[in-house]
Amino acid sequence: MQASFSNRMIQNPVLSGFHPDPSILRVKDDYYIATSTFEWFPGVQINHSKDLVHWDLLGYPLTRVSQLNMIGEEDSCGVWAPCLSYDKGRFYLIYTDVKSFIGSFKDTHNYLVTAEDIHGPWSEPIYLNSSGFDPSLFHNRDGRKYLVNMVMDHRSYSASKFAGIVLQEYSEAERKLVGPKKVIFKGSHLGVTEGPHLYWKDGYYYLMTAEGGTGYHHAVTVARSRNIDGPYEVAPNTPMLTSRYFPTHELQKAGHGSLVETPDHQWYLAHLCSRPVGQERRCILGRETAIQKMMWTEDNWLRMADGSNFAKLEVPESSLPEYPVEKTPDFDDFDGDELGKFYYSPRIMPQRFADVKARKGYVRIRGQESRTSLNKVSILARKLTSVYARITTKMEFVPEVHQHSAGLILYYDNMNYINLRKYYSETLGQSALSIIHLENGVKTEFLNTRIPVEDKP
Repeated sequence: MQASFSNRMIQNPVLSGFHPDPSILRVKDDYYIATSTFEWFPGVQINHSKDLVHWDLLGYPLTRVSQLNMIGEEDSCGVWAPCLSYDKGRFYLIYTDVKSFIGSFKDTHNYLVTAEDIHGPWSEPIYLNSSGFDPSLFHNRDGRKYLVNMVMDHRSYSASKFAGIVLQEYSEAERKLVGPKKVIFKGSHLGVTEGPHLYWKDGYYYLMTAEGGTGYHHAVTVARSRNIDGPYEVAPNTPMLTSRYFPTHELQKAGHGSLVETPDHQWYLAHLCSRPVGQERRCILGRETAIQKMMWTEDNWLRMADGSNFAKLEVPESSLPEYPVEKTPDFDDFDGDELGKFYYSPRIMPQRFADVKARKGYVRIRGQESRTSLNKVSILARKLTSVYARITTKMEFVPEVHQHSAGLILYYDNMNYINLRKYYSETLGQSALSIIHLENGVKTEFLNTRIPVEDKP
């Protein structure tokens, strides 16, 4: 459905609830945003829009273990900072699979998959390097391709171990990185330099990076050079975008940006943000995606359209025609032939244990390992997109031994969750209900919620 343009505002975040590290791309009249999925399968979420306002879930490139094997990986490892690009009829997706992130040593492997259609099929992965994370592929005007990523240095005395942005050429014919590696940018005074993207405009290579760390000092910075391998000059009035100076603003942790141009030469920046709640300022919805309107100054620097560097909740729309899309349904009766694409599971595809074909109107979930496992856990999850929610389900389940349980879970990671469960109680002699709260691995079971339940045939 297409409607005429109306002078409205983009409401941020445009992708609410766990949509971090956005990489935005335009191909003709279509706009795509790829976001990180960490330890959740399927890997890399791609959303689609035609007006930068209304976004719908398109799908996931990484659906096979041969592309992404996350068994045993720690929480918040897995897929980091994908980069989606397009060149000569082919989509390119670069991503990091973080195997571990302990102490000074970071095991981060970078891969490339490609497809002729955004819907797939996507190729088997090409291994690139393991020197750092946040890789990004740049398609130069001369046909050559270059990979940039932040590089780790475990020898560094700096607590962050971030050693700058490294550049290396990628040979499509040889399907590997070739030639010398060069650190082209050490970062600005903000430090913790990561999330690089290269752009070309009006005689300059522009290097956009995330800096300041992914917390409340996060920011987007820009540097430029006449040569792709530098030296790069940091923009005046750095950072270009942040929320670090505005602690009471609703959008916090603004950073990790990616740039797009509309057909009529309007510029927009997709970036991550978070919305803290409560006195402890916990961001319980995770890191989300927002969009800001940008401009180029007379001296060829990128700035926010209003001249500030402050991440806005409302942003002027582009001149693109309005193009509403269907919203992801809140309710699912499992009447379809396939599991909804809005479901996720930690480390394995949900279809490995969730079956909608076995019984019409139901999803049959096969139990596996415990909720604290880093391997195969039967958690069929949806993203929480609002701090206000009512979550209900109907369940047919009769536990037979004390190891059996099923129910609803509000899940942050395998060490932090609240689980309303039905289980077999030997003391009560039948099925019962209880609530288990796990916080940083410490278990609390609310005994006054142990309620006996009659199992009806």
